[in-house]
Amino acid sequence: MTDKITINITDQTGRIDAILANQDLPYSRTVLANWVQSGEVLVNGQRVKRSYKVTAGDVISIQPPVVQPTEIVAEAMPLDIVYEDADLLVVNKPQGMVVHPAAGHTSGTLVNGLLHHAPLSTINGEFRPGIVHRIDRDTSGLLMVAKNDQAHQALSAQLKAHKNDRIYYALVRGEFEENTGTINAPIARHAIDRKKQAVQEGGREAVTHFEVIARYVGYTLLKVRLETGRTHQIRVHLTYIGHPIVGDPVYGGAQKLPGVTLAGQLLHAKTLSLTQPTTGETLTFDSEIPAYFAQALATLTPINPQHD
Repeated sequence: MTDKITINITDQTGRIDAILANQDLPYSRTVLANWVQSGEVLVNGQRVKRSYKVTAGDVISIQPPVVQPTEIVAEAMPLDIVYEDADLLVVNKPQGMVVHPAAGHTSGTLVNGLLHHAPLSTINGEFRPGIVHRIDRDTSGLLMVAKNDQAHQALSAQLKAHKNDRIYYALVRGEFEENTGTINAPIARHAIDRKKQAVQEGGREAVTHFEVIARYVGYTLLKVRLETGRTHQIRVHLTYIGHPIVGDPVYGGAQKLPGVTLAGQLLHAKTLSLTQPTTGETLTFDSEIPAYFAQALATLTPINPQHD
């Protein structure tokens, strides 16, 4: 069993989840908050709510739960690897594939296939080896994967500093008057539906840039560039401005196209730029619009562009 952690409060004040997040513990704020709720964190020997306000003299004890050992099984599967070197690889993930194992998806994920192909970094936890950033199951496109811990740290630092270029194509409902725009609206977990994200005051900064690529009757094809990388950011932001992504079952009502069977949102991670961790070279990768996306576009009626 992991040793119990004891924290003696002297002059700190505030919510217990915020206090714990500032204790330089080897656990994320989300994990610690969940432990408060489930009783692994006690104050003066008693369970408290996450909103509990810590005061001087409180003694916080944390008993990390025992994690049952598990093993991710390497599985042979076809992978569309567009680049690989000693430090990293870039893979074109198909729509419908889960990136890493989690509850309900212990096999058949991208990580299962990657482990069969090459060694991966270990610093991101047991269930997400190599995964520097994620894209949703029903989003297709380019994903960078670290093969060693040094590369993982370097690539993560690039993401945090907004030094990567990540461009998506999205088909959204509705027609745009403008040709370009920026959505700057903070995102946090939805106050009621905890599986969703939402634009909320006090959330984390989130910035999304968009450009109109093609106009159709009732729909618009956008090129979207992420400046930040919040969970579900593009899907949340486009819904927020009244143009949900076609086929999005969570944020867009899973609206349908006549004669087209959609397996999820029409969102594709098309272009990815990164700095190679060892050489410092800038690498840029581009992918074709996948067949499921192209078939959907072919059913739409184009609008002649009103500008050059």
